Amino acid sequence: QVQLVESGGGLVQAGGSLRLSCAASGSIFSINAMGWYRQAPGKQRELVADITRIGSTNYADSVKGRFTISRDNAKNTVYLQMNSLEPEDTAVYYCNAVIRVMATPINYWGQGTQVTVSS
Repeated sequence: QVQLVESGGGLVQAGGSLRLSCAASGSIFSINAMGWYRQAPGKQRELVADITRIGSTNYADSVKGRFTISRDNAKNTVYLQMNSLEPEDTAVYYCNAVIRVMATPINYWGQGTQVTVSS
């Protein structure tokens, strides 16, 4: 059984910062890509940022220069540092990881953490 547990969401004023964390646990053989997605009310879930095992990163245009994704492979954890937050960043943020338990990589999701940015 594999679990992704997120933490770090909350309420912040525009211009503020938050740091999200997501730790994977369970019968993990290896973790490939890890990432963060978000879903605002009435909108589709969208990619925020992702990172490969060797540290290559990819960001949505809307967060470039404000958000930074990183990971600690020894801890099976991915982070999202969010600076200069805007009301438009308000959403439920979901952690995602492609994890090999046996031979086949499987896509796992966290339960989501709410981020609310007030104007």
